[in-house]
Amino acid sequence: MSELKLPTYGTACCRSAALAPTWACAEAKNVGVEATDLWARTFLLCGNRADIDRCPVIASSPPLHLPPMPPMPKNRTVASSARKPAAKPPTQREPKGHAAHEVRIIGGQWRRTRLKVIDKPGLRPTPDRVRETLFNWLGQDLSGWRCVDAFAGTGALGFEAASRGASHVLMLEQDPLLVRALQEYAARLQASMVQVQRSDAISAVQRLPAGSMDLVFIDPPFDGLLFEPALQAAAAAVPVGGWVYLEAPVAWTPDALQVFGLHTERHLKAGAVHAHLLQRTA
Repeated sequence: MSELKLPTYGTACCRSAALAPTWACAEAKNVGVEATDLWARTFLLCGNRADIDRCPVIASSPPLHLPPMPPMPKNRTVASSARKPAAKPPTQREPKGHAAHEVRIIGGQWRRTRLKVIDKPGLRPTPDRVRETLFNWLGQDLSGWRCVDAFAGTGALGFEAASRGASHVLMLEQDPLLVRALQEYAARLQASMVQVQRSDAISAVQRLPAGSMDLVFIDPPFDGLLFEPALQAAAAAVPVGGWVYLEAPVAWTPDALQVFGLHTERHLKAGAVHAHLLQRTA
């Protein structure tokens, strides 16, 4: 089949000229272009359906039936020309808690210092109000005291004692993440009197020389069965007249404490916590 060429008029193509369909019809007869092919070419080149419909050759030709477009595959995606930002390498997060989980040292040389608390199930720092009351009972100044923070957790009690002048504070904790956090806090505060030890609290207190400590803090998990062995070990670690601080979900009766040679000097209930300041009497 011969090639159908449309003329140009100056800088304007035939597709914009009103006579393009008429010329195309005449030219088609000369070169033998099929009417249906002519219709398609003329429509594409001229783009004016009204002019094309006036063409006698196209008007007498059968309608043009084009094959349907193939459907686009469902899994076909259009690539975006915009460059995506490079993914950032994963970074290891430091053990931190959100703003509501903080320990605030109440008094002493680190007064108002805030320490983050790791978000961990079962971790229950002693509330500020309870700690403030406890150290009011103890007389604020703990200069020269030797203390043990058993079940240290956040270290709130131990750091408070160190801030108020304790000469030695032993923190006992089993959880490795909490141990690392306690070590970081001690380094940040330059607390050379604080010793962090990863171990079972009851076993470690039992190994202490009898009567070698002035104060033992006991704050075991409330859902465990550690209160009696912890009280027995703590009572042995302090001398007569020494102190044991106990946090529990219930108030301990004088008869229950007498078994360990302990007597309740002070008691406070704050929410679900019963705070006891106990003194060894025998």
